[in-house]
Amino acid sequence: MPNSADQIKDPIAKAGLDKKVAALPSSPGVYQFKNPSGKVIYVGKAKNLRSRVRSYFGNSGQIYGKTRILVNHIADVEVIITSSEVEALILENNLIKKLKPRYNINLKDDKTYPYLVITNEPFPRIFLTRQVRHDGSTYFGPYTEVRQLRSLLELISSIFQVRSCKLKLTEENIRHKKFTVCLDYHIHKCKGPCEGLQSEEDYNRMIAEIILLLKGRTSSLVSSLKTAMQRYADELKFEQAAELRMQIDGLKKYSDRQKVMTNEPIDRDVFSIARKGDDACGVVFKIREGKLLGSQRMYFSNTEEEPTKKLLSKFLEKYYLETPDLIPREIFLQESLPQEEGKSLRELLSKKIIEGKAGRKTVRFIVPKKGEKAHFVHMCGENAQHHLREYLIEKQKRGEIARENPALKDLQKVLHLEKTPLRMECFDNSHFQGSDYTSSMVCFSNGKPKKSDYRKFKLRSIPESDDYAAMQEALTRRFTGKLSKELPLPDLIVVDGGKGQVNRASKTLAELGLTIPLIGLAKRLEEIYLPESKDPFNLPKTSPALKLLQRIRDEAHRFAVSYHRNLRKARTLKTVLTDIPGIGEKTAMKLLTSFGSVEQIEKADKEELQKIAGRKTAEAVLQFFDNRK
Repeated sequence: MPNSADQIKDPIAKAGLDKKVAALPSSPGVYQFKNPSGKVIYVGKAKNLRSRVRSYFGNSGQIYGKTRILVNHIADVEVIITSSEVEALILENNLIKKLKPRYNINLKDDKTYPYLVITNEPFPRIFLTRQVRHDGSTYFGPYTEVRQLRSLLELISSIFQVRSCKLKLTEENIRHKKFTVCLDYHIHKCKGPCEGLQSEEDYNRMIAEIILLLKGRTSSLVSSLKTAMQRYADELKFEQAAELRMQIDGLKKYSDRQKVMTNEPIDRDVFSIARKGDDACGVVFKIREGKLLGSQRMYFSNTEEEPTKKLLSKFLEKYYLETPDLIPREIFLQESLPQEEGKSLRELLSKKIIEGKAGRKTVRFIVPKKGEKAHFVHMCGENAQHHLREYLIEKQKRGEIARENPALKDLQKVLHLEKTPLRMECFDNSHFQGSDYTSSMVCFSNGKPKKSDYRKFKLRSIPESDDYAAMQEALTRRFTGKLSKELPLPDLIVVDGGKGQVNRASKTLAELGLTIPLIGLAKRLEEIYLPESKDPFNLPKTSPALKLLQRIRDEAHRFAVSYHRNLRKARTLKTVLTDIPGIGEKTAMKLLTSFGSVEQIEKADKEELQKIAGRKTAEAVLQFFDNRK
């Protein structure tokens, strides 16, 4: 629940924010929203900063859920102007990773999975790592299957003679003969660059071939090796030619083991998103030369109100900002991107193409509808669903999310709700012969009471015995003012009452511009009423949905009666005992607890009163009641 202390209460500060927003430039850039304590709570990018930021403070009736809560906590805005949308996109990504704002979509990539690194040093080494350092080294991955990565390392080791030592092979060290060859040289696993037996040019040529292999360019690599082998054969260098033939055979075996996705020798990336509740998982298939080279996945949280298109756009942005791979010719998507995000992404890809990070001059976004291409996207989506299920199971094991409540699923089904009612709020009224009108609101989260979100209302403007007006006031106070900013909107509202209560509640919500599912539960026959429905309906007595509704209704009634009883007790104390000079609330409560009522206190003699409250208090009580008589 958002901290109510963060909310903006000073109208002068709000006016100052409005002036600042009105003075923003129309340039592209990044905006940062801050709360009253100065902490950045949201980072966004914009083609037009003024227009985008002002959209948050427009018609409040068009803003819902998380965005509505965000706006209520904005105390300041800070912008960074950029020269293009692409620069804004890159800066936004960097700021989100650095600041981790509360209201941004949270992306968790595969940083815990291993990478294959080619070090940035003379005679580079190749090994597995889980730490990505910005030291100029080249990283491939992450590899979600460690077994696959280790087999790839074994393949490289069997085909190419890459050094495994950690020696500092500078030109000076080699020239001064500081090192001697190890066992790898004698078993033909290394060509001995430490003693100058292999030139740096030849070694780097081999590294370039390995990079082609890791990028899935096996056919072009085999073709270049065949050309080199033929050249050695023509020059009668049969030993070198035989060495290359062994490499070619190894590469062909590796290529044959890869899953063939299509007979077209084309490069593609396939993206898909699976989502459930507030979590999502994105998967990308990397297809090179028609074969599945590998996949990568990324997890999202804080996503419940974000459309899938927006998540897909965020996934692509993060992936292409950080991937060392060449951008393919075609990118397959499960659905088209939002127009603005799609445009900035195309500009980002164009920038990378100019930098030499793409295999083609143009990149096409495709949303396949049928045939083999649609099957690729479907298969990618199935993988995303599988990984999301595994991710949610792990979160459950860690206690980060509650287990799914079957009663909620049953309730969603019988009420035909669009989403599971994870958050339910129930309202009930209480009064005594038309006086001391009170109303209670209790909250159930995932089928269990969430007492920190309980609220009670002392109703002052209610005509005598008007339960409908009481319900209207309670709902209005809940969904306007301070409470509307403190608490998230419920997925279902339950009122304790029948047709009249439900219709009045429905009318009140409509006047407030809210479209929240609403039902009433009448006590006598446990009938369920829907707004504007002529007749109620009943659920089986054994229904989990009915039992859940009864629990929240009874809890609201208990909470309302308890509050009403306390109000009456406080009023009784205040009007009788606390009017006695020298008696405060504590002494009055002590007397009431001992004697049970004001009438019994009035009948008590001096000895009984003195035993409980002392001599002076006893004399004051006796004198008070004598004067009343």
